[in-house]
Amino acid sequence: MTSAETGNRQPPSGPRAARKRQAIVTAARTLFLREGFGVGMDAIAAEAGVSKVTVYNHFGSKEALFTAVVAGALDEPVDPLASEPSAVLAHLAGAADLRAALIAAARGWVRALRDDHEVTALRALVAAELHRFPELGRGWRHDSPTGHHPAVAGALRDLAGAGRLAIPDLEVATLQLYALLIHPHIVFAQYGADIDDDLTDRLIVSGVEMFLARYGTEESFRGPDHPSAGGL
Repeated sequence: MTSAETGNRQPPSGPRAARKRQAIVTAARTLFLREGFGVGMDAIAAEAGVSKVTVYNHFGSKEALFTAVVAGALDEPVDPLASEPSAVLAHLAGAADLRAALIAAARGWVRALRDDHEVTALRALVAAELHRFPELGRGWRHDSPTGHHPAVAGALRDLAGAGRLAIPDLEVATLQLYALLIHPHIVFAQYGADIDDDLTDRLIVSGVEMFLARYGTEESFRGPDHPSAGGL
């Protein structure tokens, strides 16, 4: 069955179909990482415990399946909703010490990124196959950074709304926070290198301080419960 034959079909729906779809994506992710894009659809179907026809009914082609695997995985290490800092991010606007709270969130966030070797390997696979999937790059270029990283953008928006930060451009601020805290690790990993623990923590502390130096307000440093909060 080809993508042309399935291109006009709607994928199966309902709870049972959703479970099968997730099983297929999980199996495909495992095998793409183990064997590369050349792995056969028969092997993916067997790993997922479904028929090859079921795989094609859901995705239509191996290219579409690979794209679904990437879309579901690349944000994992940089989405605090899926890792330790989620609770910290949710309460940043009310933190008495915003600098300390941001550093704590960043440490958990970066640790999640550094520890997820599977997603690091997936990023390397995507880089190797990008010529085959230019739509992946186009999608990332055309979508807003706040759409890629809604948890972080939402936390920054809340901080701005509470007067803890002054952010004139949320998209720029979101990218700058990633550039300071996350992107060095992604770049080094693409070259098979690593940033040691000491340098990692120095990058986090100085990165948070640089971010607050650019976007901080008086409320950033005295907290919402300070006796003079709410008035200068």
